[in-house]
Amino acid sequence: MTNLADDALIALDNLGDRAASLVNPTIRLGVTGLSRAGKTVFISSLVHNLLNGGRLPLFEPMRSGRISRVRLEPQPDDAVPRFQYEDHVRALVGERVWPDSTRAISQLRITLDYESASGWGRLWSPGRLSVDVIDYPGEWLLDLPLLAQDFRTFSETTIALAQTGIRRVLSAEWFSAMALSDARAPADEADARRLAQAFTAYLKACKSDERSLSTLPPGRFLMPGDLEGSPALTFAPLPKLPEGRAPKGSLWAMMERRYEAYKAHVVKPFFREHFARLDRQIVLIDALQAVNRGAEAVQDLERALGDVMACFRPGANGFLSSFLTRRIDRVVVAATKADHLHHESHPHLEALTRRLVDRAINRIGLSGAGVEVMALASVRATREATVKQDGTTLPVIVGTPIAGECIDGETFDGKRKTAIFPGDLPENPDSFFQAIESNSEEPLAPTLNFVRFRPPEMEAPGGELRLAIPHIRLDRAMQYLIGDRLA
Repeated sequence: MTNLADDALIALDNLGDRAASLVNPTIRLGVTGLSRAGKTVFISSLVHNLLNGGRLPLFEPMRSGRISRVRLEPQPDDAVPRFQYEDHVRALVGERVWPDSTRAISQLRITLDYESASGWGRLWSPGRLSVDVIDYPGEWLLDLPLLAQDFRTFSETTIALAQTGIRRVLSAEWFSAMALSDARAPADEADARRLAQAFTAYLKACKSDERSLSTLPPGRFLMPGDLEGSPALTFAPLPKLPEGRAPKGSLWAMMERRYEAYKAHVVKPFFREHFARLDRQIVLIDALQAVNRGAEAVQDLERALGDVMACFRPGANGFLSSFLTRRIDRVVVAATKADHLHHESHPHLEALTRRLVDRAINRIGLSGAGVEVMALASVRATREATVKQDGTTLPVIVGTPIAGECIDGETFDGKRKTAIFPGDLPENPDSFFQAIESNSEEPLAPTLNFVRFRPPEMEAPGGELRLAIPHIRLDRAMQYLIGDRLA
């Protein structure tokens, strides 16, 4: 995906990082996820619980009392925006609203002073580890495979996918726009803009809550930022390109040049300056939303996971080799919003997610070494209870649905707590995927009631925000991702 010049720059960056880490031990943790999976909430809860002594029984260094001090410190990369942790916690705790989704890359450094778990380690000075948390949109990660595709391959792959399932309906206007264009005709800015707008509208329709599809490169078309309106974001795939090279001055040549500019000025810098410098990674997915939307959304999530996992190179870093190259040696794939199900269904959610990951990994020919799968809730928005109905005791969850959420014709106002029977996921993931592959029109989980809840009420004395945030298995993720570096 890179050339010799890129490799040289990556090696220089890694050399600088490793040299600095000899003086101040540091681990770079990437946090990403597919649409609405809760990246911002995960980071906010992780940092807040570390800073304020939250309940983290599965995080061994905290449980054993070996961590003596936790603090935020200035981040090392001055050109990267700071993750606005304080604002996000204020939204969660003070206003009981979910913070805004990740729209760009950001960074935060949290430093832990600890005592080594080994007798030999305690003979030296007290340990210190800085964790640089790198937050970036999952759409950017899904762009990395573009580095290995030329414009022809990108066009063929994207158009073929757009002709499958519900995408065929969602892409109808874009296909109509393509039918009016001739790739060999002279380049015309108005034509290029018309095609790019139709293509972007198709991607947005795929991402909408009603569809929840996941494989949607190029990612910056959905979150353009300061690149909006630039030539690097004003291109689109072209159908049935003839053999040979694009005629000079043609629409084809214009689109090809802009596609290559997108890779050179958007995708490569992200890979070189951020992704290639990561040590550990967590990928958050909203598997429940995909299940709710049906077989096609689940299949698309599996496809996206395959593309994501193909970007990683899990494996151990050698001491000498790590100064020039870097491998992401531990990856967590976490299904979020486990609090939307009763705990009896958590193993089913985890099993389904593990099977999704295994299928995705097998499809791209990799092994699952160094990949951990779990179900978690970064912020637990519900509590569990039981209700009796028609002589049957049902396990329910109790929380405050977000205003406008609906179940069985009832619309919630965002103020009233409600007990909901969430239903259950299939116990056997094999039967679940067999139902998907059989193209059955039956719902995948016919009794699943899924609504979004407001953050829980968390009373803080004196209006302070120094309280633990409830969660589900956040500590398990922390132990896997950084626990070994605090041994």
